[in-house]
Amino acid sequence: MNSNSSTDTKWTGMVPVDDTALAVTDTGGTGVPVLYLNGQFATQGYWRRVIAELGPGWRHITYDERARGRKSQRSADYSFEAAVRDVDAVLAARGVQRALLVGWSYGAFVGAHWASRNPERTMGAVLVDGAFPYDWLDEAMEQRIRTMFRRMGWFTPLLRPTGLIPRMTADQQADSNIEIGRISRERELGPVLDAITGPTRYVVASGTSLGSRGDEQERIRAGLDAVVARNQHIGISAKVASNHGAILRKDFRAIADAVREVATLDQH
Repeated sequence: MNSNSSTDTKWTGMVPVDDTALAVTDTGGTGVPVLYLNGQFATQGYWRRVIAELGPGWRHITYDERARGRKSQRSADYSFEAAVRDVDAVLAARGVQRALLVGWSYGAFVGAHWASRNPERTMGAVLVDGAFPYDWLDEAMEQRIRTMFRRMGWFTPLLRPTGLIPRMTADQQADSNIEIGRISRERELGPVLDAITGPTRYVVASGTSLGSRGDEQERIRAGLDAVVARNQHIGISAKVASNHGAILRKDFRAIADAVREVATLDQH
C-alpha cells in the first residue's frame, strides 16, 4: 500500500524547518517519490540530467540545503544532524511517508544515515561517490581544508548572488567539511552502513575531487569493499570514468539506472 499523498501538479515553495526555510521543488504525480540530496555546497539544479533521464513516470523532489542556492535561508545550525533533520522536514511537508533517496557526495552521507535510521520509510538508496568509510582526516588535512576555504574567501562574495556559492562564511564551510571527515571514519560510518536493510546501490566515480591529491580519492573509495562484503543489501551498481565533480553531468544515465535497479529491488 502506498501511503504517500500525491499531487498532480508541480509545486515549488519554501519549507520551514528550525530557524530557517528551504527552497523545495516537487514534480508531483503518482510515481515512486525520489528525494535528491545535494553535494555539500551544491544546488538542486545539479540533478536536472538525472531527472530528465528518469522522466515523468517518477515523482522528483529536490531542495536546496540551508544557505545554499538562491532562496534557502541562512541558519544558526549547519551541522550534519541539521541536514538529516531537513530530510524529515521536506518529506513531511510534501506528505511523503516512503521515499527512494539519491545522494551525491555529502548527500550520500545524509542518505546513508537517514536510511539507516528509518528502514521502514526507505524504499532504498542510491549513493553517488560518497559515504565511503575511511579515516582520511588528520590534523594536517584539517589545516589544508581551513586554508583552502580561507583562500577562496576573497572571491566567493561575488558569486553568492548567483546561488553558486553558499551564503556561509569560510570558517562555516570549513567546519562542515571537517565534520564530514569525522563522520567518514570507519568506526563512525561503518556501523551506519552495516545497519542499512533496504536495497542500496553505489555509483562510484574515478579520479580526484576538489582538495584531494594523487590517488587519495581512490584509496578512500576502496573503503567500500569491506562494507559490500558484510552487508548483502549494499552493492556497487557502476564504477564510471568521470571524476567526482563531473559525475552528475557525465554519468547521469548510470545514476538513473541505479535508481531503477533499487526501485525494482524494493518492489520484490
